[in-house]
Amino acid sequence: MSHLARGAGAVLLGVALIGAFPPFDLWFLAILVPAAVALLVRDQPLKRSAWLGLLFGLGFFVPMLHWTGMETGPVPWLLLGVFEALFFIPLTMGLTLVQRVPGWPVWTAAIWVADEAIRGRIPYGGFTWGKLAFSQADSPMLGVASLGGSPGLSFLVALSGGLVAWAVVTRRWWLRGVAVAGAATLVVAPLLVQPLQGSGESITVAVIQGNVPSPGLDYNNEARVITNNHVEATKELAAAVEAGQTPRPDMVLWPENSSDISPFHDPATYDSIDSAVKAIDVPVLISAIIPTEDQQNVKNTSILWDPDTGPGESYVKRHPMPFGEYIPFRSIASRITDAVESQPRDHLPGDKIGIFEVAGATVGDVICFEVAFDGIVRDAVRAGGEFLAVQTNNATFGYTEMTEQQLAQSRLRAFEHGRTVIVSALAGVSAIIAPNGEVTERAELFTRDIMITEVPLIHETTLATDIGVWPEWVLTAMGVGVVVLVIMSARRDRNHSAGEPAEPTLAEAGAR
Repeated sequence: MSHLARGAGAVLLGVALIGAFPPFDLWFLAILVPAAVALLVRDQPLKRSAWLGLLFGLGFFVPMLHWTGMETGPVPWLLLGVFEALFFIPLTMGLTLVQRVPGWPVWTAAIWVADEAIRGRIPYGGFTWGKLAFSQADSPMLGVASLGGSPGLSFLVALSGGLVAWAVVTRRWWLRGVAVAGAATLVVAPLLVQPLQGSGESITVAVIQGNVPSPGLDYNNEARVITNNHVEATKELAAAVEAGQTPRPDMVLWPENSSDISPFHDPATYDSIDSAVKAIDVPVLISAIIPTEDQQNVKNTSILWDPDTGPGESYVKRHPMPFGEYIPFRSIASRITDAVESQPRDHLPGDKIGIFEVAGATVGDVICFEVAFDGIVRDAVRAGGEFLAVQTNNATFGYTEMTEQQLAQSRLRAFEHGRTVIVSALAGVSAIIAPNGEVTERAELFTRDIMITEVPLIHETTLATDIGVWPEWVLTAMGVGVVVLVIMSARRDRNHSAGEPAEPTLAEAGAR
């Protein structure tokens, strides 16, 4: 295959991987594409593997993240896409190296996990969009998330791909059969994993999707209208309760940014929210942007508002997104693009877990992109969350696939931790997700809607919740460790090349 053909193939494979994610949901592509990438870089010089990795990353991330530039323009979008593509350089170099040793399908899968682990942590806390696990919400493999979390699921997906690649290159027909059978088993066996079941206790939760005047960032100019939308919808629910048309919920959930005007600094907003909470006469978990004491920055804050005592316990988003909610190196970034002006004040992070006690139940709360970060969601369950609330605002991204991709992440979290997940979105998609990852009810984009659901309270925890980050660290150590051993073996081989014959190297002993 020519260099040009390999380069074009790398780009096309990157584009093809997008098909594994919503709205396409061709989850099996997350198996076939890693298999094809492994074959593409097999036996290639490391420099060429690096270039192929970059091209693959560009083909994947640049179109995948196009929604990030909807309102801020192409510069931030392209910078993010190119930067994230860089992480595929060490990935493909590692894939080339470990295919020289026995059992390489296992090591290729470990390298995928290692790459996702690093990308999910640096810089500025990382960016996890595009993890293989997040493409598996409709896959028979989803149940693995409850055993090894999202890293375990990514590993299984990549391992299936490695076995497919092995079936292509092995020269022994019976090994091909073993490889194909192994991949098929990895795909279907997780169907045996059952989600956690509730003990019979439950809580009734109402979700308010108040909607926004228009898609995109323009909604920011209509902050008071948006809050009033949620106030009116809550009062509509209260009227239906009083009329006996629907049972009174135990709590009401509003989405992220349902009050961009701070109720603590604007009496009209305070009174408006308070009137809605008093009308429904149950606690309402609202979301507001609260300025810091010096007014220089803000905090993305969830507040439990009681009909009798008013605003009480709160949770501040722990993981604001860089360049979206705060601007690192603001003075430098402003010279590159004027898009930083759309975020004049930085969102400061909170330092405590999102937990609320409501009507005898414990709610674990995460805000928007936090659902994509393993540790933040896991912390909320470990702290006692009997179900999870995801307050989000996707109105900025219009009708793009971003909303469905984030919903898929919530579906994974449901099975991973054995919890009902309630997504409350400003303009959609709000959804009720059962502990098995199934969406039982949803509201569509840019509509006003009210959903009421009976939520089972689950106290038990999954293995993934209990063991936490350990699968990711172990798999990362495996991937990095094998790469180091291959490099050391190659160096030893070079040192002996001018002298007596060396002992067999890892490369020479590898399964070709």
